[in-house]
Amino acid sequence: MNLPEIVSPEEWETTNEQILKKEKALTRELDSLAAKRRRQPMMRVDKDYEFQGPSGPATLMGLFEGRRQLFVYNFMFGPNQEVGCDGCSMVVDQLTHVAHLHARETSFALASRAAIDKLERYRKRMGWEVPWYSWGGGTYGVDLGLSPAEPQPGTYQDGEMFGLNAFFREGDAIYRTYFTSWRGLEVIGPVWSFLDRSLLGRQETWEDSPEGYPQTAPYEWWRRHDEYHL
Repeated sequence: MNLPEIVSPEEWETTNEQILKKEKALTRELDSLAAKRRRQPMMRVDKDYEFQGPSGPATLMGLFEGRRQLFVYNFMFGPNQEVGCDGCSMVVDQLTHVAHLHARETSFALASRAAIDKLERYRKRMGWEVPWYSWGGGTYGVDLGLSPAEPQPGTYQDGEMFGLNAFFREGDAIYRTYFTSWRGLEVIGPVWSFLDRSLLGRQETWEDSPEGYPQTAPYEWWRRHDEYHL
């Protein structure tokens, strides 16, 4: 590998400080972006979506669990599949303890098209405590643009897509306030944050790394946490 130059402690401190200054500037820019999110117009959700949870039927309002805010992560788990998406599994592995969200009147839930018995079986295998609901009998994922009109058995996870939606409740009214997908979800995952701060990075082919650094195709190294052979 074409490793970086080895320097004195003084030179290292100087270079590291330069990196930190750029990080601080980026942090302030992200604060400004967060302020814009808080002023983003809302969209009222008029449809009374229905879900199935481990305790029976639920509504989108019920997913709030009485709190004012709600995040719903659309987890790719097609109705014809026996296991959920490995990438989505990696996302859920990195979630914070929901008690910290609850302290700020915010709930969190997963939603998938697969039947609730499949979701519960997989949730227990993964050891997750986060609430998980099936919307397979309705149109929640389709209406939000995260699912095909009909399942597509010939594609990965029947064609389901992942994404994070934020909702706000004001009395009996529900509003959609934010959505992101793809790399927009990386900020909630410390695995990527840690690797981005390591010498070798994520070790994926798209990265700008010195010659000779180990790199593989993105996504292909991801596994469910009980499938790594280390």
